[in-house]
Formats: sequence, structure tokens, C-alpha cells
Amino acid sequence: MANTTSIALIKEQFKAASIEELSFLIEQHQDDERSGVKALVAKAQKTLLKLEKEKERIEALCKYEKQYPDADYICGIDEVGRGPLAGPVVAGAVILPKDCRILYINDSKKLSEAKREMLYDEIMDAAIAVGIGVISPARIDEINILQATYEAMRMAIDNLSVTPDILLNDAVTIPKVEIPQVPIIKGDAKSISIGAASIMAKVTRDRMMVQYDQMFPGYGFAHNKGYGSAEHIEALKKFGPTEIHRKSFIGHFV
Repeated sequence: MANTTSIALIKEQFKAASIEELSFLIEQHQDDERSGVKALVAKAQKTLLKLEKEKERIEALCKYEKQYPDADYICGIDEVGRGPLAGPVVAGAVILPKDCRILYINDSKKLSEAKREMLYDEIMDAAIAVGIGVISPARIDEINILQATYEAMRMAIDNLSVTPDILLNDAVTIPKVEIPQVPIIKGDAKSISIGAASIMAKVTRDRMMVQYDQMFPGYGFAHNKGYGSAEHIEALKKFGPTEIHRKSFIGHFV
């Protein structure tokens, strides 16, 4: 018997359906010969396929975490802001539950701002503990950016509400830390914990730079986040440095 439900109504059903309901709608309408319905079914099937691939990717991101089954608290560590001319360097430390599978976690640089903001809230809700370390431009000038990065990471670890059993770090081994460490090259794209830390650090720093943009208008901090964009360099030459500029970074421009 032919389906007498209008294509417009079926389209609304697919549009309003949750992921869990899509499979039911596909099964319900897969024998409908109308081209409009076939297109809706094909689109829904594509959505479910993409979701399955994303679940597989996230499961693969747990590879390093699975290597330490006896560790109760596995902490991912990452930093953002080593390269900008202005603003702090920020590190994130995140301990996720072992069964945590938050979709779309990735290296924060590979995500849109909207996606990072969404994931920030999801990670904050799901995490066992989140620690943030912020090191000022003045401190960066005092001890250099590498040592400031290590200091931010140690601060992030200290700001966790529990003590990690092991640290999964993005590329580095942090000095003056007694907790066992595993440096992972490009870890923010290979480990769910490091990826989560990358997102928390990135969103924290970006929000700070938006606030600095209001305090120091004209440099474009809300957009360039302190990096050396043409707009930023032009303002630096015209107005000179602000108190959040890294004096050791701007010698070529001032």
C-alpha cells in the first residue's frame, strides 16, 4: 500500500528527529518510492554513517588511556598561546572518566569556535577534574616562553581537585613533576584526554583575549587573540605596546 503521508510532513519528521529516532524513520520510509522521500532517507543514512565513524574515531582516541588500566586518574595536559605577541600562555589539565566518550573532541585548532565552546561545557560537565594554569606576559618575559609553558602546566596540575596517577602530555616532559609522564607527539589529535585539555586551554585563553580587547581597543585582540596579524602589528607600531604585550616578542615591531 502506497504511503499517503505528504513529503512535507515526512521532511518535518526527519528534521525534528533525534539521532535515536532516525533509525526508526529510515526503516519506516525506506520502501517509499517517491524521490523526495528517498532523498530524505539517504540523507538520514549518511548522518548515521558519519556518526558511527565519529564514534570509531573517538574510540581510537582512547588508545593511550587504555594502556593504563590500573591508573584511576589519567590526566591529559596541553597548552595554547606559545606564539602570540600578546596575552598569557595557558595550560589545561583534564581527567576524564574512563568510560567517557565525548564526540568531536580533537586538537582545538581543528575545531570551530562554536564547536570548542560547546565541547568546553560538555567536558566541564563530564570531567572528574579540570585544572587551568595561566602565566602572564611579564612572567614570560622574565623566564622565557618554554619555561613559562612548563610553569603553566605545573599550575594546571596543581589546580586539579584530585592528584593524577599518570600524565599524558602533548609532546613535552614537564620538569619538576613527580607524577609519571608520557609525552605524545601531536597528542592533542591522538588522545581524548589531551584533546580535552587543548579545548579547555584554548577556550579559556580566547575568552581572556576578548576581555583584553575591551580593555585595549584597536589591536584586534578579540579576533587575532594576540597573534601577529597585520592589524595587530599596525596598531603596535602606531600605539605602542600595552601591558599585556610580551616585550621579548615585539622587538622587531617596536
